[in-house]
This record gives sequence, C-alpha cells and structure tokens, in this order.
Amino acid sequence: MIRSLTICLTFLMALTASAAELGDDGLHKADWMRDTFKDLREDLDEANAEGKRLAIIIEQRGCIYCTKMHNEVFSLEEVSGYIHDNFFVVQMNLYGDTEVVDFDGETLSEKDAARKWGLLFTPSILFLPEDVGEDQTAAQAAVTLMPGAFGPGTTMDMLTWVAEKRYALDNGEDFQRYHARRIQERDNGSFD
Repeated sequence: MIRSLTICLTFLMALTASAAELGDDGLHKADWMRDTFKDLREDLDEANAEGKRLAIIIEQRGCIYCTKMHNEVFSLEEVSGYIHDNFFVVQMNLYGDTEVVDFDGETLSEKDAARKWGLLFTPSILFLPEDVGEDQTAAQAAVTLMPGAFGPGTTMDMLTWVAEKRYALDNGEDFQRYHARRIQERDNGSFD
C-alpha cells in the first residue's frame, strides 16, 4: 500500500512539475511570449529587428486545447527552443479587454480584434510576414493561421514552414504537401 501511495505521489508531482504556468489572466505563460503594448506595427518592427517572425497567439481562460498545447507540445525542448529562436510571440485573450492597435491603425480591445479577424477557436496562431501594408489587418496580412491544437510533429512542421518562408517558394509545396513529405521522411528515419 505504501508503495502504491509513493507511486501515485511521484506521478502527481511529475504531472504538476510539467504543467504550464497560468498568469493572473488565466492564460498559460511561456518564456518565449513577449509582454508588449500590443501595437502590432511596433511589435513587427521589434520582431524584424531581432530577425524573428511575428506570431500572435490567441487563447482563452479554461481552454482545454490551450492547456494541451502548453503541456504536451510547447513544453517540449525542441518546440520551445525553436519558437524562442525564430518567433516573436504576442499573446492575446479571445475575450480580453486590453487595447490592441491593428496594422491598419484601428485601436480596439483584444476581443474585438479577434472578432474583426474572424477568429473563433483557441488556440489560434497568426503568423505575420516581415512587411505589412498600412491598409491591412493582421488577419489579411497573415501568411497563415494555425487554428487549434496539434501534435508536436504538425506544430514543428508549421513553425518550420513559416520560419523558412516555404509558403513563398515556387515549387508549389503548400503546407499540406510539405507536412505530408515531412511525415514520410520521419517514417523513413530522417530527423533533420
């Protein structure tokens, strides 16, 4: 009985240690997230100055899929390291009231920005290009949107596809083809 109790306690401690930290707003916090004034043009300039891609992650309090991503995907060293090295990530709350200045100059709350951008699900990640026109919104300018929770392989493939600007290549390899190719390569033992 003592052995069973010890195993259960060890399991619970390990589970607690790997759980993502929650902020006062109820959203998960990762060390690769940036705390900014949410002026997207300023955020883009700062991302560009660091040689990183701007990404906006939209989450909400109590989101089981956000928890899944933070506990099972973003917590992996390979994934978190890649995000840290390649992306400037700004977090927004699907129902938040913090002011956001969109690329088109409109100032609105996080929840109104999410509605304006047509975002309904969490987590959602908008990946932005290095240049955004003055008349574009974040959603219009985004090179892609990652809607929902995915496993580590799909997430890494999306991050790599964006960071390497594979969407802009002339070879016709959209994300689905790229991802299918990467799955095949991993099945064949290639882990580059």
